[in-house]
Amino acid sequence: MTLKNILIFGFFTSLVLSCTTDKLKVDSSQIKVSTTFINLDSIITHSSPNQLIKFHHNFQKSIKEIYAYQLGYCLRIGEVVDTAFVNSVKQFNSDKGIIEIEKSIQTKLNNLQVYKTSILKGLKHLKYHFPKGRIPENIIFMNSLFNSNAFSTDKEIGIGLERYLGYENEMIQKLPSEPFYDWIKKAMDETYLERDAICSWILTHYVPETDGVLAEHIIYWGKVLYLTEAAFPDFDKNIILRYNKEQYKWANENEESFWKYLIDEKLLFKINGLEKANLLNEGPFTIGLPEESPDRLGQFLG
Repeated sequence: MTLKNILIFGFFTSLVLSCTTDKLKVDSSQIKVSTTFINLDSIITHSSPNQLIKFHHNFQKSIKEIYAYQLGYCLRIGEVVDTAFVNSVKQFNSDKGIIEIEKSIQTKLNNLQVYKTSILKGLKHLKYHFPKGRIPENIIFMNSLFNSNAFSTDKEIGIGLERYLGYENEMIQKLPSEPFYDWIKKAMDETYLERDAICSWILTHYVPETDGVLAEHIIYWGKVLYLTEAAFPDFDKNIILRYNKEQYKWANENEESFWKYLIDEKLLFKINGLEKANLLNEGPFTIGLPEESPDRLGQFLG
């Protein structure tokens, strides 16, 4: 993509958005979605042995991919026979650390209905704009043992509840400083739960990946975040960007300087993977810029 094409794209995008921003706030109340919510975390924690076996057989078919991830990668149980499965879950649930995590989840996120309602509303908005777009069949709440926030498969969205306990939570503070750096812990905020769920679905199913120059990656993220905003038009923009208010303020106040930096350093048309990572990936700040800058300023610019 040439600089001329990028500028033309930016001009017409700005023109369209300036005229149609209010159109994101649509009435999606009549839109139907048939997404089912499954609290896998609660089922594994509170079910009797007989119930566990029934759920086990059901989930191996109904939510096969995420269930295999939960057992194999998170719980380290894997594919085992019924008796071994029940014993492994019992051992998992009796671990002192797991008991503390579960207590924190049940205390902090004791009303999942609030998130369910918000996510369903976001999916309805998405379907309003994309009537033929894919919608998840299931959304699974789980304890990923701090492996995942929200991620999507072909048919489901998995949400690691423990990653939304909040920076002040005792369990979050107990996490080792490596690899759980302080900026990672600060991002474990329930404010972003619904945003993360829908954004992961959009990343997986709505916006094709690009393998081009930095400018194309910036535009790619602009599309992803704009569709996320379309799903949640009432959310503050800092939440859509996964920034706190101070970070969003810094980004706005320094947008012109960041753009000038990209131009002066001739970065827009570079393919270098490290430079893309520095400007687009999560981190304590955007590498190459002052340490008080928020991370992912390339996404913000998109």
